[in-house]
Amino acid sequence: MSENGSAFEFPCDIPVKVFGYNDDAFRDAVLSIVQTYFPEFRKEDLVERSSRQDRYLSLTITVWVESRSMIDALYTELTASETILMVL
Repeated sequence: MSENGSAFEFPCDIPVKVFGYNDDAFRDAVLSIVQTYFPEFRKEDLVERSSRQDRYLSLTITVWVESRSMIDALYTELTASETILMVL
């Protein structure tokens, strides 16, 4: 564990998994929020996986994080979105 109480040593890549309904509104909301905090985010760092019946979608986004406050701000905004069901 680092000195700041985090399990991460910053700067580092951190994967963020976001769950929602499999529709464009969910995908657009996630990408908009991520690009607000990480303008250098590349679509190559996004992995999509749909549920067996294609109703839900999980997006795993890997971002380069300089500090704990950056990832905290991202999580706060993602969890505040009504389009997003869960963030891990």
